[in-house]
Amino acid sequence: MTQDQFAKLFNYMERRFNAVDERFEAVDRRFDNIDNRMDGVVGQLDDFRTEIAAIDHKTGRLERYTHAIAGKVGIDLDKIKA
Repeated sequence: MTQDQFAKLFNYMERRFNAVDERFEAVDRRFDNIDNRMDGVVGQLDDFRTEIAAIDHKTGRLERYTHAIAGKVGIDLDKIKA
C-alpha cells in the first residue's frame, strides 16, 4: 500500500468514524431528553401519591366525625342507603 493510498484510506475511515460519533451523540442527547422527562413524570407521580394519601387521611377523619356526630344525634348511618 502506498503512502497516498494509506492517506486516502485513513481520511475515509476518519470521516466514517466521525459520522458514527455524531450519530451516537445525537442518540445520547435523545436518551438524556427521555431520561429528564421520565424524572419529571416520576416526580409528578410522587407528588400525586402524597396528595392522594393526604386526601385519604382527610376523608377518613371526616367519616369518623360524621359517624360520631350521627351517633350523638341517634342516626344509624349503616341503615341509610347511599
